Amino acid sequence: MSDINSQMPNKASAWSKTSLVQQFLLQFRVIGALLFREMHTRYGRENIGFLWVVGEPILFCAGVTIVWTILRDAHEHDLPTTAIVLTGYVPLTMWRHCLTRAVNAYMANGSLLFHRQVTPLDIILARVILEVMGALAAGFLVFLGAWLVGYMEPPKDYGMLYLGLGFHCLFSLATALLVAALSEVSELIEKSIGIISYLSLPFSGAFTMVDWLPPRWQKMILWSPSVDNIEMIREGQFGHSAHAHYDIFYDSWMTFLLLLIGLSLTLRVRRHITVQ
Repeated sequence: MSDINSQMPNKASAWSKTSLVQQFLLQFRVIGALLFREMHTRYGRENIGFLWVVGEPILFCAGVTIVWTILRDAHEHDLPTTAIVLTGYVPLTMWRHCLTRAVNAYMANGSLLFHRQVTPLDIILARVILEVMGALAAGFLVFLGAWLVGYMEPPKDYGMLYLGLGFHCLFSLATALLVAALSEVSELIEKSIGIISYLSLPFSGAFTMVDWLPPRWQKMILWSPSVDNIEMIREGQFGHSAHAHYDIFYDSWMTFLLLLIGLSLTLRVRRHITVQ
């Protein structure tokens, strides 16, 4: 009898672990289905269809990179202008697209919440994953083209490059969660996101480096996680010659805090969503 009793907790524990894994797999399938639905409803099946996921960011990144390469000097502060623009504009495009797609995301997909398996978090994750994949793929293709024609060199430190990109993906997700929830409860937030995204350009770190700024401004601009992320990306691209400034500890806890607040708001936003 004692043997049977001793085996029961193990069986219960194994069942709970299996159930948890099944729940994760189910949510992965839900997010995958939402990804395909998002691509279909946004781009359709005509012309190049879902390839616009990459094509649209390429037009932004390649266009800005080419214009800056033509109009500016070949080097700024001993760093190639093409690489400076690309390493800044790809993260900026990722963040801005995640931000704009988060506005009214629940209103546009409210009917999906009739399905018990679909949650507000799934909707935002699907949109953010789509934008992140598109921006990264576009950045890689533009980099490949610039490298082939001799305007860029391979990254010096892939580890730091990936670390900066990873932090920026999490930062884009955190701000998307915040905007999606707040735009659902406040019309002011909904209408002002476009203006906020433009006004935040000087604090994004996309077109300048911290080392180029006067010392009194350097600490202040590093309060922006986006600046820390792009500084890491540029150190990964250029190595120590970039003289990058960043604080990984600050970037970590600030990104975590934004994610925590965003998740908390997302868990509470369902009561404000009108499901039709």
